[in-house]
Amino acid sequence: MASQEVSSAIADIETASDKPARYSALLKTVLTSTGDPGANLIAYTRSLLGDSLGIVASRPLLAAFVEQFRNVKDAEVKVEVGQQVLELLAPKVVSYEEQDTQIKEILADAYEEQEDYRGSAKILQTITLDSSQRAVSNDDKAKIWIRIVRCYLEEEDPTSAFTYLNRVKNVIHSVQDKSTRLMFQLSQARIHDSQRNFLDASQAYYALSLESIVDEEERAHALSQAIVCGVLAPAGPQRARTLAKLYKDERATSVEEFSILEKMFLDRLLSPAEVKAFSSKLQPHHLAKMSDGSTVLDKAVLEHNLLGASKLYNNIGIDQLGELLGIDADKAEDSAAKMFEQGRLAGYIDQIDRLIFFEGEGSGERKTGHAERILGKELRKWDANVQGLAEEVEKVTTMIQNQYPEFYALKMVH
Repeated sequence: MASQEVSSAIADIETASDKPARYSALLKTVLTSTGDPGANLIAYTRSLLGDSLGIVASRPLLAAFVEQFRNVKDAEVKVEVGQQVLELLAPKVVSYEEQDTQIKEILADAYEEQEDYRGSAKILQTITLDSSQRAVSNDDKAKIWIRIVRCYLEEEDPTSAFTYLNRVKNVIHSVQDKSTRLMFQLSQARIHDSQRNFLDASQAYYALSLESIVDEEERAHALSQAIVCGVLAPAGPQRARTLAKLYKDERATSVEEFSILEKMFLDRLLSPAEVKAFSSKLQPHHLAKMSDGSTVLDKAVLEHNLLGASKLYNNIGIDQLGELLGIDADKAEDSAAKMFEQGRLAGYIDQIDRLIFFEGEGSGERKTGHAERILGKELRKWDANVQGLAEEVEKVTTMIQNQYPEFYALKMVH
């Protein structure tokens, strides 16, 4: 309940003739009065937005109230008062659209102070951006939408965040504010990361790390995230290109994750100890369990080690491969089969002899069938053998010419 001092002052104003001047003076009293500050502010705005004042007189007074309300330190008071004021404004929001927007932004700030990011997103969503009363630029729209995106990302809700990111995509080409454009890039990277599109996330983080207007520490963090996402991406030609770009960046050596980046780039097998050390730096969604009980990191390391094994062996028994990778033979066979099928690794499986044959790097294209793969392999062998034989014949011919030039000349004539 409002203090007696404020209640009495409001009652006097409502019957006075010089209401605007007295409301303006009362605002200072409300802000310094003892008692419940929230109740005092609510009583003041309820009277201000009542029927005793017209819109022309009340609008500048409400604008002055908003400026003072912005400076209130207590987030709980802001939430309490903001919610009540918005309810009072709801029936007449068209007349006070600017002030309604400002109060919603202040209320969103208060929710974020309380770490209620979903509450902040919900209130920001109610801001009118397609208005006939005021011009709302694409920059202003993008700022609101990006803020909603970031709130949902804080709540680990990439689906809702993606909805508003798509709205930003429609206007980002005309947005002039550089910080908004950078926030868009960062949000895009975080959404790709949250949805486990690690190759896209790595590329987005890396692009952000190259932005000269970004603080040096933030650029280093973006590079670090680019490496993490590159490591977690599915093994194959695309990831190899991404890792090569990151490894060749001269800044990479100063990042904590460089050692695992180097091993992956050089196709070296990763030990359990190295994987455990790397996992301690990951975010919760990187370590979330998948349907088969493994994590994203487990899958990435398994596929990488399988790729590494293909560099060491032309062929290997399925049971021996399982031992090398530290998993059971069936899982090793299944993982290899998937990588062969998706074109991320070249080779085939002989299930009768329980052998896996490696044929180098994958093309990145899905395979259409085992028969085509075998036929292609045999044709390549035939071509290689013919080329080898031709080269040997040429060598012998050259040796004869060098040792017995007269004999060679005689034979060439005939």
